[in-house]
Amino acid sequence: MLIYKIFRRPEWDAFRTAGQTRGAPVDLADGFIHFSTAAQVVETAAKWFARDSDLVLVAFEANTLGPALKWEPSRGGALFPHLYRALSLSEVVWDKSLPLGAAGHIFPEGVI
Repeated sequence: MLIYKIFRRPEWDAFRTAGQTRGAPVDLADGFIHFSTAAQVVETAAKWFARDSDLVLVAFEANTLGPALKWEPSRGGALFPHLYRALSLSEVVWDKSLPLGAAGHIFPEGVI
């Protein structure tokens, strides 16, 4: 099962340069890296990135992230994937631009 992380372009560039990340400022503050499932990612983008246009959607295979990936209740009681360790660039399945259109973010075909 693929899970998704939305990065702002500077965060993504820093991740690519360093080869690993502990996430965005919100992730660092919360102590884990926030992910969304395909069913959750549109609402995540709208709620937390509504005005951000230079985003990158990054896919990860949940089954390969190991026991540090926990499914915990969050928005509306839904279980969200949270990673309690650094992410490695080698764990990225794919990355695609997530542009902002007139009606919201434009997701790559097949994600939602």
